[in-house]
Amino acid sequence: MSRRFEEIDWQQTPMGEISLRRRLEPSLLVDVYEVKLGEEFLMSSLFTVAEVELARLGLAAVEGDGSGEGLDVVVGGLGLGYTAVAALEDDRVRTLTVVEALAPVISWHERQLLPGTAALTVDPRTTLLEGDFFALAREGHGFGDAPDLLHAVLLDIDHTPHHVLHPSHADLYSREGLSRLAATLHPGGVFALWSDDPPEDAFTALLAEVFADVAAHEVSFANPLTGGTSSNGVYVATTAVGSRPTD
Repeated sequence: MSRRFEEIDWQQTPMGEISLRRRLEPSLLVDVYEVKLGEEFLMSSLFTVAEVELARLGLAAVEGDGSGEGLDVVVGGLGLGYTAVAALEDDRVRTLTVVEALAPVISWHERQLLPGTAALTVDPRTTLLEGDFFALAREGHGFGDAPDLLHAVLLDIDHTPHHVLHPSHADLYSREGLSRLAATLHPGGVFALWSDDPPEDAFTALLAEVFADVAAHEVSFANPLTGGTSSNGVYVATTAVGSRPTD
């Protein structure tokens, strides 16, 4: 096996074959970690700016520190771990529950195969929960041992609200699905969503039908592969202070 490429892990999952790869990026002479599901590239350690901003922008919209007790946060989608690690950088976070549907992804972090996020599993605030985030949100019985009411939900699983990894995810991005998710939040709680595309007006308007305040951020970053700039979207939606959301 040459240093230029290594398949670190490969496993079969209910969603198809998933693999973790390391390759040397010749233009930068750095190791890049990538995840493929089947023939589709899901994520790369070369592009993490927007994943980090998902946590920073989402938690920045949460006022206070949970009445002095700290913030309870759920991250939907573990991936390479950058969103979760960025959330833990906020000292207000008391508990962080990361929901991941694919057991191999959790095992990569437990075995510390990803050096950039090795601190995630040793932080006592972290719980890695194997489960279907969308099914748990739909059922409305909470996310494992996380508190029933949350201060923030940070979601980074699908490519965009309209380009989903599995058809069963689509209903979350409807008015009804967003209302169910909003009901899991404290007053003034935040739902933040990463999207591979810049923000879309239609989805921003849909969020505004459910949440009291909505901000749509375009996150731009240098793309060393093209020599130009790429952009992702981060939606940040906040429930009303002093009242619980309703359907």
